[in-house]
Amino acid sequence: MAPLDDLAFFQQLARAGSLTATARELGLSLSAVSKRLKQLEGRLGVSLAARTTRRLTLTAEGERYLSQGGLILEELKELEAALSDSTSQMLSGRLRVNATFGFGRRHIAPLLSRFRTQNPGVESWLELTNFPLNLSDHGFDVGVRIGAPPDSRLVARRILANRRVLCASPSYIKRMPGLNVPADLTQHSCLVIRENDSDFPLWRFERCDAPENVQSVKVSGPLASNDGEVITRLALDGHGVMLRSWWDVNEHLASGALLPLLPSWQGVRADFYAVYEHRRHVPARINTFVAFLADQMAGRVPALPQG
Repeated sequence: MAPLDDLAFFQQLARAGSLTATARELGLSLSAVSKRLKQLEGRLGVSLAARTTRRLTLTAEGERYLSQGGLILEELKELEAALSDSTSQMLSGRLRVNATFGFGRRHIAPLLSRFRTQNPGVESWLELTNFPLNLSDHGFDVGVRIGAPPDSRLVARRILANRRVLCASPSYIKRMPGLNVPADLTQHSCLVIRENDSDFPLWRFERCDAPENVQSVKVSGPLASNDGEVITRLALDGHGVMLRSWWDVNEHLASGALLPLLPSWQGVRADFYAVYEHRRHVPARINTFVAFLADQMAGRVPALPQG
């Protein structure tokens, strides 16, 4: 069992990020943690990390030992859980999920709450970030993101059909300049999301009767924010045109608080996917949670209107 103990030790060391933090979490002295790491490296014959008391930087060998060792430990936990739960069929183990702030707050958090109620044996953790995080680097089991990932090491399942919708409030539409083709947006007050001062927002559209006809327009306006909810509020208050996801604005469109624009054109698809790492044996809690998201999301967001 010594190799498995070493794997678990190194996993904790990598998550803690330093010898000092690991010593504190394990209730050991700093010298004891340092000695154990040296013994592990001696047994393997490679250097796993460059370290000071405050920071740990994994070598290439350390990264490999961490990632592949994590899969071994995960499979062991899953095997033990499957054996112990074979009579009750109860899911167990830890489920770590990453999603972006807006969609994560609105939909993933309540669905994770419901999933946890149905599966009390699953220890759940949801981390919301501005941008999707790399699953393996940050120890996540499932990521929720826009678009299927190009990484072939990830399995992706679509959980929501979505596209961006050009819209504005009735008060803005009454006084707005003409808008017949996407290029006309250069004459409009466009409400854009900016992450920094150097951004030049580019809005992309597909012609409804010829999706291969894609046009891109650089837009600008006197109001901007780094937060999508702020942009929606500004649009509702009549300050301009915005391009926002269907999931975010469908209720305002249904109520008439916002109206769709450019009926011959539509924003490009921005479907949501649940992604997880491809492995020989995917834990049941991951498969079940991803299937749960796909099933439940249909009842939370109306189907996309046909363009």
